[in-house]
Amino acid sequence: MEARLKDSGDPEVFGAIQQIIKSVHAGGVDPRVLELVHLRASQINGCSPCVYGGVQSAKKHGETEERLHNVVAWRETPFYTEPERAALALTEAATRLQDGEPGVTDEIWEAAAKHFDEKQLGAITLNIALTNFFNRINRTTRQQAGKAW
Repeated sequence: MEARLKDSGDPEVFGAIQQIIKSVHAGGVDPRVLELVHLRASQINGCSPCVYGGVQSAKKHGETEERLHNVVAWRETPFYTEPERAALALTEAATRLQDGEPGVTDEIWEAAAKHFDEKQLGAITLNIALTNFFNRINRTTRQQAGKAW
């Protein structure tokens, strides 16, 4: 499979995206939680460059191989904290909209709100949306894992 776009795109667009990323990271959420959220959404969407990049970035933030290999089965493993589980549940609910799932229920939101304040919830929600945005662009343009535009 070959990438459909060879050019990295409009610098203004990437500048705007960088501002969104900056906002996510200014939200006060542990970077490892943000990395887990990114990885799980990317797994659901089958975005190989985002899974690849997410694993590399998570490792830079000190994430372990054991935890990275088990994100896909986070409910069945003992490796994640309650806040991480709440963030992962929120990620799945917000990402699986196309599967006919109910989306983010009050129960899922309230579980996350027990562990994260409003600013943090905003950052996590924006991170989920941004990840889904990148996943869709990468899948549409057939970007490959390990390769940059």
